Amino acid sequence: MRSPTPTVPWATEEGTGEPEGRRFGRSRSRGRWIGLLGPAFVASIAYVDPGNVASNLSSGAEYGYLLVWVLVLANLMAVLVQYQSAKLGLVTGQSLPDILGTSMRRGPRLAFWAQAEIVAAATDLAEIIGGALALHILFGVPLLWGGVIVGLLSMVLLMTQGPGSQHRFEGFVIGLLVIITIGFMVGLFVSPVDWPEAARGIVPRFQDSQSVLLAASMLGATVMPHAIYLHSALVRDRHGTPTGRSEETTRRLVVATRWDVFLGLLIAGSVNIGMLLMAAAALPGVSGTDTIEGAAAAISEHLGPAIGVIFAVGLLASGLASTSVGCYAGSIIMNGLLRVRVPLLARRLVTMIPALLILAIGWDPTWSLVISQVVLSLGIPFALIPLAVLTSRKRLMGRWANPAWVKVLSVVVTLAIVSLNILLVVLTIAEL
Repeated sequence: MRSPTPTVPWATEEGTGEPEGRRFGRSRSRGRWIGLLGPAFVASIAYVDPGNVASNLSSGAEYGYLLVWVLVLANLMAVLVQYQSAKLGLVTGQSLPDILGTSMRRGPRLAFWAQAEIVAAATDLAEIIGGALALHILFGVPLLWGGVIVGLLSMVLLMTQGPGSQHRFEGFVIGLLVIITIGFMVGLFVSPVDWPEAARGIVPRFQDSQSVLLAASMLGATVMPHAIYLHSALVRDRHGTPTGRSEETTRRLVVATRWDVFLGLLIAGSVNIGMLLMAAAALPGVSGTDTIEGAAAAISEHLGPAIGVIFAVGLLASGLASTSVGCYAGSIIMNGLLRVRVPLLARRLVTMIPALLILAIGWDPTWSLVISQVVLSLGIPFALIPLAVLTSRKRLMGRWANPAWVKVLSVVVTLAIVSLNILLVVLTIAEL
């Protein structure tokens, strides 16, 4: 059923009913400032999902420290994109899907929603399969049942999300992010990393045509469209609408949002770089790291079973957190573009079906992950281009519209990511 255009309530502190943004304007305490962090940590889950694991480990195992610069550059681009999304939600009090939904005619709006839903479904596919692989590695659970378990656990996590409970959902997701960080990073501390060589990896260079292809895939698959849609909504729901908010409060919230994005993406970027460094140090020349199962087996063999188990636990947390966030993003997309609200749990049940069907049929999980990444790549321009345009409009953003140098940088980053994703799609299809 259709619902009227939603009004976004102020995020309030329990028992006070006072808007969080206004509270911040009245208090300069560090504790209150830290309390404004969180949305970017949820969005950053998209950057440490199971789809990134094999590419990071394969890059390190095959080329050593050569492509460290790729992940550094990718993370810098992600910081810019996610900050623009967060700023849009904070300044306008609307999510990116909300704004697009009110500015598009019915036909284009339905088409836009369809591609965004396909992207969200592809995200779910990758995350559920990644979680199922983790359960198979840890306990030998058949992949189909592993997918069912991950889906059901994500339903439990989504039950924490609701009006007035965003802090709780963020807390659970941040807890899973901690587990992901430990699981994917612990191997780094028992690996003989050549730090001077790792520092040289910051200098952009290639070794052969295959390293160019791998770099394109790592850069091109950096920004996830569902994270862009979701981040604007997370900030909107946390800080409310700008109505009644002073300029000074908005300025403080923008500063807090910058720190939120920087810290959230710093953690995600460090995890990805840490995986590459671990593989470069401990798995040089090891084959099979281009699949999740092969990477887990190589880690257990070369770093010990305990490290392998911790890695698999991190993979499970990654799949669980990522699929929950992806389902939440799909709900935001549908509500913004169609003004239709579907209960998160009902949506979770429906979006599990494609992944479970693939697992039941017995398709190769790694092949399925590759296909999901291609679909995600196709959705990138539909999120990035409107974001760059909207955040540059002074009529919409006021004094927070992108200055000239940010406009230029946004265009460059958008063109780079879109071009690399097109290249990635073409090369991937050519290899299928």
